[in-house]
Amino acid sequence: MNTTANTRSNTATWRDYLELTKPKVVLLMLITSLVGMFLASRAGVAWSVLLFGNLGIALCAGGAAAVNHVVDRRIDSLMARTHKRPLAEGRVSPAAALTFALALAVAGQALLLAFTNPLTAWLTLASLLGYAVIYTGFLKRATPQNIVIGGLAGAAPPLLGWVAVTGQLSAEPLLLVLIIFAWTPPHFWALAIHRRAEYAKADIPMLPVTHGVHYTKLHILFYTLVLFAVSLLPFVIRMSGMLYLACAVALGGRFLHWAWMLYRDSRPHAAMATFKYSILYLFGLFIALLIDHYLFVSL
Repeated sequence: MNTTANTRSNTATWRDYLELTKPKVVLLMLITSLVGMFLASRAGVAWSVLLFGNLGIALCAGGAAAVNHVVDRRIDSLMARTHKRPLAEGRVSPAAALTFALALAVAGQALLLAFTNPLTAWLTLASLLGYAVIYTGFLKRATPQNIVIGGLAGAAPPLLGWVAVTGQLSAEPLLLVLIIFAWTPPHFWALAIHRRAEYAKADIPMLPVTHGVHYTKLHILFYTLVLFAVSLLPFVIRMSGMLYLACAVALGGRFLHWAWMLYRDSRPHAAMATFKYSILYLFGLFIALLIDHYLFVSL
């Protein structure tokens, strides 16, 4: 009777497969992809590109996330934040997860080829491989700079959205990539400080584990300063106007406040507060870009 109960508890459900795709992460990626699409055009975006382009990007991102679950299943089982994930608890087998990931990636690529353009499909594939293979399979275990180098793959969605509409590369979407690229280290290292004991237990060379907490806090402050400067560039190149500039200064100033509080050890739980604010920061910055874009057009 106990065996039956255990078997049932280890049976995969649709929620387990949804969890493999890391839906909250994919949602944030889709927000930046949508902003990239709308910023790329002053005449609006075709509904087919808007719907199927983002669906294709989401499916490929979900496939990469599922591969991450497979590769990191041993690590996940050792960490409090991730030990209940489907592969860590054995509810989904590695073979089933890889098959699911392949199906998502193929479906996503098919949609991008059918409804956007080949450049979008190739860039999305490169982003998928960068996250699932280069970052997850190699960088994460090889260097404390893993999140800096591997962050480029996660920074691609606004570029993918832009290229899905225009079919070509330009400076503006690359600047959006640069913003997310600069945002990733302070965002992730703040969480890594909070979870450093778990990363040490799992033998993952995150910066707080290899170089200490104080060193990591200094780097968070440095990258937040870099991010603040980079976030002003859309105004500098006349991609956006005064509304965006005001929002970027306000949001960036608050981010710097939390990075300074974290560095000075002047607030309890500052690491998690910085991590949580970083998510709101990125969301707010890209929404400000979008609102400013259409306000500027209307004027």
